[in-house]
Parts: sequence; structure tokens; C-alpha cells
Amino acid sequence: MTRTKVGEMLKEMRGEQTQLSLGLDINLTRETVSKYENGRSKVPSDISRTLVNKYDNPKFAMTIRNEYTGTGPKWLDGPNVDLHRSSVKEKTLEELREALETLESFSLAKPLKKLQLFERQLLERVLDELVEAQTAIDHMVAVVCKEADISYTGVWDKHYRSLASAGYIGGAK
Repeated sequence: MTRTKVGEMLKEMRGEQTQLSLGLDINLTRETVSKYENGRSKVPSDISRTLVNKYDNPKFAMTIRNEYTGTGPKWLDGPNVDLHRSSVKEKTLEELREALETLESFSLAKPLKKLQLFERQLLERVLDELVEAQTAIDHMVAVVCKEADISYTGVWDKHYRSLASAGYIGGAK
């Protein structure tokens, strides 16, 4: 039995609420909740969405995305991380500056399939910086939403509505 980050997060979010009580809230059996928490079963996408909406927990949303797709930022929880809002802000600004500087220094005019080896290495550095900035931004949004008691899912819903009204995405969620 392999514990998963998603299962650990679910147990953490549930807190004092029993597995039975949570199951009743979201139309699952206690046994199913237990299987999710202990990693015996993966949380399906519809249940993941229900849990993200129920708990509005940015850390859980990021964990779900990373564990199930293998992409996107991982929640930073190592010994050297400082998730105080001021520290996260400073790190985000630093990463944004580095990403912007690196992106501005690289020309995308040439077809990417025609890049020389050294150009490809520079492009990979651009992508590395952008991913680092994305990790910082995701943590900034998460930390501020949690501390200011602003709905994380609400921020994303507002963003999706803006994208849809601009014609960048279809209306389906």
C-alpha cells in the first residue's frame, strides 16, 4: 500500500471530520474515503473536483494537478522553503525578473526545428526560468488566498470567465 500526497492531503483537510461524515457529504462510502487516503485507490477527477470545491484548498489543488498529470508545480514543503507571504512575494518577483530577462534575450523568430544546439540549450534555459516563475506565482496565489481568506477556486473561476468572454476558451469548464 503506497500512501499518496493526495491521500495525505485529504486526511489532513478532513481534520476531525470522520471518513464516514466526509463520505456522506460527498456521496461516498467510508471505505472509499479510506482507500483514497491510504493510496489503495486514486481519487477520480469528478471527486477531485468536488473535494477542491468543498475545501477550496490551494495546496490540495496543486497536489492533485501534479500527482495526476506529473506536471505543474509541486507544493514546496522542503526544509529550506519559507512560505511567509513576504518571502513568497520576494521570491516571486525574483523569479519573474529572471524569466522575463531570459525570455527577452531569446529570439523566437527562427523556426524552432531549425535551432542550432547552443540555441536549443538557451531555449531550454528560457523554459526552465518560466517554470520556476510559474512555481513561484502558483505559491504566491495560494499563500495570499489562504491568508486573506479569498477563495482560490473563485480566483480561478473569475479568470476562466475572463478568458471565455475574450474568446480564448470555450464556455465548458
